[in-house]
Amino acid sequence: MSTHDLVRRMGRLFAIFDERSQDSGHVSYGVDTGSARYFVKTAGGPAPSAAGTSRDERVSVLRRAAEIHHIDHPALVALHDVITTSDGIAVVYDWFDGELLHCPRERRQNPAEAHHRFKTLPAEIIASAVDEVIDLHVALESAGWVNGDFYDGCLMYDFRSGDIRVIDFECYRQGPYLNDKGRLPGSTRFMAPEEFELGATIDSRTSVFNLARMVEIFYLAEHESPAARARRVGHRPLAG
Repeated sequence: MSTHDLVRRMGRLFAIFDERSQDSGHVSYGVDTGSARYFVKTAGGPAPSAAGTSRDERVSVLRRAAEIHHIDHPALVALHDVITTSDGIAVVYDWFDGELLHCPRERRQNPAEAHHRFKTLPAEIIASAVDEVIDLHVALESAGWVNGDFYDGCLMYDFRSGDIRVIDFECYRQGPYLNDKGRLPGSTRFMAPEEFELGATIDSRTSVFNLARMVEIFYLAEHESPAARARRVGHRPLAG
């Protein structure tokens, strides 16, 4: 059975995330089965992505990303199944009713955007959410995982429940490893220097840098003085 047929047989499609909203080559769906809602991520069609990845490569990274969801942590969306199809793969997760914290630069100060609404929440609420993300990455580091393409587009927040989730682990890898591309995928606001340097080592220090930038952008920039900010960035370094 093809991926397309599998997804449509699962239930009613209420959302599609394709090339109109992202350029990874993956195509994802919101599916309502009548008793539950799921997020189904696939490798997309046969054409290379905008970044030049083949469908086989996208299948491989989806399988790798699914391994992370076997770690038990509240900041992870629950994984239900990994289904091999005749033309790819379908990875089935719980649906999470949160909002992406990423938005274009020109809208970051727009009060209607989740990015702005989150970083202007009371300090203790932001600190709790950010700490949950850091705690997840401590668990990931303990299991050998190193961040890849971590930025605010990997963070979803439910403003009603106060729950935060980290998503999109396709660029996370078992590390340490060498930068084999030069400019790795990612947002320059979050990337460590070694993520731009061919042959540089990518390891837990890279993860610490990425997470410290998250703390800076969402917490310190709004809630602390420059002196306090300098003391607190990276206040919970990972092992190593």
